[in-house]
Amino acid sequence: MADSLTITDNRTGETYELPIQYGTYPEYGAAIRCGELRNIKVSEDDFGLMAYDPGFTNTASCKSSITHIDGERGILRYRGYPIEELAEDFSFLDVAYLILNGELPDQSASETWESEITNHSMIHEKIKKFMEGFKYDAHPMGMLVSTVAALSTFYPESRNVEDPDVRALQIRRLVAKIPTIAAYAYRSNVGFPYSYPDNDLSYTGNFLSMMFKMTERRYRPDPALEKALDVLFILHADHEQNCGTNAMRSVGSSHADPYVSIAAAAAALYGPLHGGANEQVLRMLNEIGHVDRVPEYVKRVKAGEFRLMGFGHRVYKNYDPRATILKGMAQEVFELTGRNPQLDIALALEKIALEDEYFVSRKLYPNVDFYSGIIYQSMGFPVEMFPVLFAIPRTIGWLTQWQEMLEDGDQRIARPRQIYTGEDQRSPS
Repeated sequence: MADSLTITDNRTGETYELPIQYGTYPEYGAAIRCGELRNIKVSEDDFGLMAYDPGFTNTASCKSSITHIDGERGILRYRGYPIEELAEDFSFLDVAYLILNGELPDQSASETWESEITNHSMIHEKIKKFMEGFKYDAHPMGMLVSTVAALSTFYPESRNVEDPDVRALQIRRLVAKIPTIAAYAYRSNVGFPYSYPDNDLSYTGNFLSMMFKMTERRYRPDPALEKALDVLFILHADHEQNCGTNAMRSVGSSHADPYVSIAAAAAALYGPLHGGANEQVLRMLNEIGHVDRVPEYVKRVKAGEFRLMGFGHRVYKNYDPRATILKGMAQEVFELTGRNPQLDIALALEKIALEDEYFVSRKLYPNVDFYSGIIYQSMGFPVEMFPVLFAIPRTIGWLTQWQEMLEDGDQRIARPRQIYTGEDQRSPS
């Protein structure tokens, strides 16, 4: 068999031939089915060979046609479209439609989709009461996770996950309501009254209104900042099988409803190693304090005292294409908001890192978190809102991955194996 892997078990001398399977394109990755390893045994009583892969660093848990990342070449595509072109020419909702449906919408489909989302942006008044029960200084992300899970009780029909029409309705509800819940969490945290959705505004314009509207009759977002937020949302909409997406698929594999599944994914995003990375970048820049202190800080990083936050990525071994887009966009945002002094520190840090052999040899290039936090802060978002801002656009990616999982006949309820390292059978006497 040409496309196969031959394994010789030196314990027994037996040889096994395992078929190699490709995705749509061989260069995008090949795999063997791990179940085939179970045939490799030393005896009939043997459980069979397993693959041990902590963190799933080289294990494909699914097939997906949504997002392609080539970390070696710094490529990110949604449904085949380069992220650079989508961020330049399309709105977030149009990209969300693409992610969900596989094709970009024409004008009619775009208008219908936007209308469907807009019409679901309100949340039940009892949800507001629910959110008022949180402590006055509750973290917005903790409020988001809990409130999204609570939505499950408002839409009990959502448990019928095998019905395509039911799924479609919940997807629209969630994409629409997540920004409202996010804005309410912020307003609750700072003690401001809730600001209701404005159906005359765009998706991102409406979110800015619910966040920052004060005494004015109508909030009019600055078009440039509205576009910047649109781009940020596009860049965060999906990113293959990351921790949050893996949580969404894992919980969803039990046929849990999409609300509690999204809550699980958002809970994963809550962790500082996932959605909190851009906050860590800001803390690092604050610690450096001034451009003149950058060389000394880099020296300490190279000495192993701490990590350089915002550099390097689990997948990208080249410059993160999203960071390239945000680096250019940062200048445009600062023309409106005033230049953030942390940008000069960031640029100096980036320059040294890109030229220093220590970082180049380790392929530690800037990632999306390196610039996103600076931009969000300049737009007026508090640091506590950063993971929430990540969760809003990622909702469409999570839901699309969830739906793809439900429609994949190969998928079963997630149930990884383990290698037992405890005691063998023993008696308490």
